Formats: sequence, C-alpha cells, structure tokens
Amino acid sequence: MTERMKPLRSKTLASGLLALMALASAGSALAAKDAVLAISGQPETLDPYNTNTTLTTAVTKSFYQGLFEFDKDLKIKNVLAESFTVSKDGLVYTFKLRPHVKFHDGTDFNAEAVKVTLDRVTNPENKLARGNQFNRIEKVEVESPLSVRITLKEPFAPFINSLAHASAAMISPTALKKYGNKDIAFNPVGTGPFTFVEWKQTDFVKGKKFEGYWKKGYPKVDTITWKPVPENGTRAAMLQTGEADFAFPLPNEQADALKSNSKLNVTSGPSIVARYISFNMLQKPFDDVRVRQAINYAINKQALSKVAFGGYAVPAEGIVPQGVKYAHKMAPWPYDPKKARELLKQAGYPNGFESVLWGAYTTTSTQKTLQFVQQQLAQVGIKITVLALEPGQRTDWVQAAPDPKTAKVRMYYAGWSASTGEADWALRPLLATEAWPPKLNNTAYYSNAKVDADIAKALKSVNEAEKTALYRDAQEQIMKDVPWALLVNEKSVYATSKRLSGVYAMPDASIYSEDIEIK
Repeated sequence: MTERMKPLRSKTLASGLLALMALASAGSALAAKDAVLAISGQPETLDPYNTNTTLTTAVTKSFYQGLFEFDKDLKIKNVLAESFTVSKDGLVYTFKLRPHVKFHDGTDFNAEAVKVTLDRVTNPENKLARGNQFNRIEKVEVESPLSVRITLKEPFAPFINSLAHASAAMISPTALKKYGNKDIAFNPVGTGPFTFVEWKQTDFVKGKKFEGYWKKGYPKVDTITWKPVPENGTRAAMLQTGEADFAFPLPNEQADALKSNSKLNVTSGPSIVARYISFNMLQKPFDDVRVRQAINYAINKQALSKVAFGGYAVPAEGIVPQGVKYAHKMAPWPYDPKKARELLKQAGYPNGFESVLWGAYTTTSTQKTLQFVQQQLAQVGIKITVLALEPGQRTDWVQAAPDPKTAKVRMYYAGWSASTGEADWALRPLLATEAWPPKLNNTAYYSNAKVDADIAKALKSVNEAEKTALYRDAQEQIMKDVPWALLVNEKSVYATSKRLSGVYAMPDASIYSEDIEIK
C-alpha cells in the first residue's frame, strides 16, 4: 500500500506545483493588465455635467459614454446613438439608439435614460456647470424604448458637436434616483468600459473592467488608475521607473531626453489649447484698452514658449486656435516693451501700477509662466504678485464669484480648448456677455453687443459662408477690444511605456483611452 501510494503522492505534488505555477503566471498576467495614467491634476468631480475642466471629463470617460464621441482626431463617431435625422427647420432631432446596452448597475440604456439625463442638465434648479451647453433644448420625448426625440428652442448648428462632447454622458436613471443630483458626483454609473471602484481625491481614481460592456472584447485591461501628479518631473520619473504607463502633459524640458529611453514612446503634435491671461475689465486699470494693449506688447511670446513650454508651443495666431473650425488666423501680438511704456503713460500710469495675477493651475508650466510674465511686466513698471490656485480656490474665487462688481479676480492665467471642435465653444463660454461667472468662464467680464450678436447669429446659421463671416467678424472685434493677453497655443506632448497602446492625448487636451491595451 505504501509503495503504491508513492507515485500517487509524487503525481499529486507535481500537479500542485503546476497549479501554483499557473496561478503565479495568471497573477503576473493580471498585474500586467493594470494601466496607470499620470495626469497633471485631480478631477474636481466625477459628474461630467458639473465641470468645465477638460482633464476632469477625460477621467469621467472611463465610466461614461454619450450618444456620440470625438475620436482621437476630434472626428465625430456614433456611440450610443446608431443614427439620427433632423427636421427641415433644424429644430427636431430624432435618434435611433443602440440596443442591448446596460448601465453598470444593470439598468437598461434606453430613450427614458436619455430623457432623464438631459432633463437633469436642462433644469436650471440643478445649477450644473454645463447647463448653458444644453440650454437650447426645449424638450426630450420618448418615442419608443430605442427612439428619442429632442426639440430645440431655436436652430443650433453645433448641436451634434455638443452631444459628442464628453460632458454629454448618459447617466443611469436608477443611480440618479439613488444618489441624487449632488452625490452622483462621487458615484459615477454609466455605460462606459470601466465601473467605478474608488476615488481618493488627491491620490487616484480607479475603475475596473465592466464585464457587461456592450462592445465585445473591450476593455482590454482589467483596471485603469488615474493618478493626479501636478509636478512635471514626478510624472516623467514615474514613467521611467514603471510606476506609470502614460504621462500627460509631459514636462517639455525633458521631452527630448525621454525620447532616448528605449522603454518609452514620446509623442508631440498640434493642439487647440489656448493659453491666455484675462483682464477684469470692470476694474481699474484694466478698464482702459491702452493698459490691456500695453500688457500684450510687454510679453515676449517666443521667449515664453521656450522658458515655460520647452519650445513646445507657438505664439497665438488669433483668438481661436488654428485647428478649430471657423478659426480666423491673425498675426501674433508683437513684442515691443517701448510701445508698452508709451501706452501706459498715455493711460495715466507713467510709473506703472501694482496688481495680482492668479494662475488656474498648480502645474510646473503654470508656475514658470506666472514667473515669466511677472518678470516681463516688471520691465515696463507693472509690479504683480502671482499665485497659482488650488482647485477649490479656483472654483470659489473665480468660477463661482456671485457678483461681477465685487469679484476679486484681476489678471487670470488659464487655458481653454474648444472641445466641441468649432468656434462657438471657443468664443461663447469665454467672451459672450451671457458667460460671466458663475454661469461660464468669461473671467474678463467682457461685453460687446456686436460680438454677442455675431455669436448668436452664427449659432442659428446653417450657411457655411455666413457662419465663417460672422465668426471672423467676432474674432476681429475681440482682438480690437483686447480682453486678454494672448500668449501661446500649446502643443500636445505625452509619453507611454512601450507595453501600452491605444491611449492618446487629443488636440483639445483631453485623453482618448477607449482602445487602451497592455502587451
């Protein structure tokens, strides 16, 4: 008996060892399917309708999808909508929806879910940041489980572009009922490739593979982790040590050196990200156009590109960046400190003045930009104190300022990408009178009736020649009024580990991660 049992024990032991080896191998494979993406800041919410921050909606795309989306080249593609038709008057859109789609909580995606989602954002009582993007919706009606009709108050040419924006995400009606209008911000439930796991606000946002995802074979990784890393050098170091598989934006000053790393792929390309400083035109001395002109003349944009962006930026060629539909190209503002001093003298400030410049972010490039502008303006007698704002400060001090007359912002460095791909979203949220905070982001408190009229007419027009002319007229008028110091248009620079593919920095500074895969 004993002798007979020996082979059995050996066989059992061998099988056990093989099983352990298989488990270890499986564990390694699973570990290899965890993707870590290092980004420049933390999302302020996981509610795509309550943010105007591109970085935040880049994160929410892991959990949510809309009827349409922009691909990595900003081309519109169908997602939860299979097709649509538009009435001749441009007011009624009818959408055929994708069947057999589930939300993460098991709720069916259907026409009722579209209605509940859009009714929420169009209800002014909810005070959502993206309310103005959808305020032309008159009503949403369910025709059948897979057919929904949206009627607009007036023709709105870029409506499909708005629906392709990452903010136009479909939210589970069950989850909205469970969590309410506010707490959904911490409990995202969509139809996207990943289900929500955890959000530690300063550390990470984590999602895991949605086993019920409608797109077969996706996602191709088990988990995705978004890590906010404000310090540029730290993001680069995480790539080199293997702590991150993707980093964006890449520290421009290190991009060339990182290209020599055999384990990394470094990519750069044009973007539609505009960097500018807005002036509070309701407050002295910024109510004087000569002061605003002087500041534009006082800043060397070519030097700024090298100092703060490592050469990965170009001086702004107009109000709307090239690459955005209906952008009107204009010559960059020249560097002329002598002219700046003359204008200040004419405006009654021969010895300059003192003011404050706030930065919308805490990134390294922001810090460098603030310091560079501070030094440049000092050369023409303007003494400014600089401060890079934390997300909470940015919201409370700038975006949520309740009364324009008492708003404390004076000069404000920020960036913007027209992430719907056309000029309306480059102009209306930043420069229309209706966009004064807290509604949107016109932090210059700029108001010009002619510009407002041009933007409004262009929104309703379906005639390409007319729209082009209206947007050109608006941009030329804004350039004359000088509500901003136009700085640079930043290039996209990002890096991935060679084991990662399918993740791209988009021209609007969002991140496309639908095809994410680890070899």
